[in-house]
Amino acid sequence: MKAAATVFEGYHDFCKKEGYLEVQCPMFVSGAVEGGNELFDVEYFGKKVQLTQSSQFYLEVYAHALEKVYTVAPSFRAEPSRTRRHLTEFWHAEWETAFSGLDDLMAWEERMIKHVAKHVLDKGGDQLAHFGRKTEALEKVVKSKFEKFTYDEVFEIAQKKFPELKWGDDLQEAHEREITKDFDVPIFVHHYPTVLKPFYHRPDPTRPETVLCCDVLAPEGYGEIIGSGERCWKYDELVGRMKEAKLKVKDYQWYVDLRKYGSVPHTGGGLGLARFAMWLYKMDHIRDAVGFPRTMSRIAP
Repeated sequence: MKAAATVFEGYHDFCKKEGYLEVQCPMFVSGAVEGGNELFDVEYFGKKVQLTQSSQFYLEVYAHALEKVYTVAPSFRAEPSRTRRHLTEFWHAEWETAFSGLDDLMAWEERMIKHVAKHVLDKGGDQLAHFGRKTEALEKVVKSKFEKFTYDEVFEIAQKKFPELKWGDDLQEAHEREITKDFDVPIFVHHYPTVLKPFYHRPDPTRPETVLCCDVLAPEGYGEIIGSGERCWKYDELVGRMKEAKLKVKDYQWYVDLRKYGSVPHTGGGLGLARFAMWLYKMDHIRDAVGFPRTMSRIAP
């Protein structure tokens, strides 16, 4: 818990130094962000609502008024995943930035990761020793430039080991291990196929079969730690993406209105702080970074 607290502290410290305002968002919501099949339904005074998967939509609203905002709050995913890096309830660090594009976003994320890694080096020496994490590994993270690859490029790497992989397939944990096995610092993967990403991701105007998004993959087999991207900020663009996804616009009317009555280019993303801590300290399992983990098989104590 001391190790996790150091990571939380480092993230808060970075956001404050970058001029971001911490805001709070609701946990009860009435619509999906990531996917309707991953929602926990809750009875709510005779109605059915869901536990939030992400604070993103609310952060986008805040960003249009306050420009740079972030939150650290629980998110809930009814995702049937039994891996060493998945939880059904996790503390989610998310941010949104107005007047920002994909290059700005990747630069921000690289600064953030380096800042938190430096914070862990400065404040978490005993914790690093406890987990057997060598300081040289994090020192290299702080000093190195993170490389950037398109989905196309990493797809070719993964396909050599997994020939059954087809362009447009989502990259699973085994694929990400293959992609990152020769790296010792995180890498960016950008321009994923449009079909893989939710409707709010903005298609690249020069290549609309891909979106202006980026994931950060941690080395040493830890895989994705950040998912992020540019948001659809034009009304017609957003509505078009929703129709492609067969979503009812009326179910997201307040979110659509944000574009209808004036919007600006903006970006955002999120990372699970326990998964982040798991990689920074080279923990064996995400349970090591959580006091009372919630998984498919664990709801007590």
